[in-house]
Amino acid sequence: MRCSTYRRAVGQTLSELHCPCLIALAGLPASGKTTLSRSLAVEIGAVHLRIDTIETAMLAALDLPCDLRDAGYRVAYALACDHLRLGQSVIADCMNAIDVTRRAWQSVAAETGAAYLGIEILCSDPEEHRRRAETRNADLPGQNLPDWMAIQTRQYESWQSADIRIDTAGASIRDSVAALAGKVRAALANR
Repeated sequence: MRCSTYRRAVGQTLSELHCPCLIALAGLPASGKTTLSRSLAVEIGAVHLRIDTIETAMLAALDLPCDLRDAGYRVAYALACDHLRLGQSVIADCMNAIDVTRRAWQSVAAETGAAYLGIEILCSDPEEHRRRAETRNADLPGQNLPDWMAIQTRQYESWQSADIRIDTAGASIRDSVAALAGKVRAALANR
């Protein structure tokens, strides 16, 4: 979708531009997705939808087994549709590990007439990535974080066709957020 209103001055929130956008993130655990997506959501005025929040709440409320399959994603797709139809931009914070989930987010954007950006977040330094995984704390009651071995063995397809790729290795949170926000604004200005 092309939306000429995105060509307005840098610094406006997406909601002020009257053209909602779905920004779908992808990346392994501990790569920086949640940290960046939360900051980006505040900076651009978007709704932050986090799969971890949805799945942790589902497990706690329904006393379900650990493997929810795609249930958390399906809930997030529905919530994203609701927000986009209301004209609110959405950032989908999830591992988004395979092509089928990435295409599903694109379908949500198409169904609602929203602009779409796919963003891959990675940490290319294995030692830094491991340190992050081993030192981070759960921020949701009942959340189970994967350990380094689980992260290394997870199925994850590199997203070479992502609209934006951000490597957080060696970068401060502030610099990573600034780089991401700048790239998002530039990408949307060209649509």
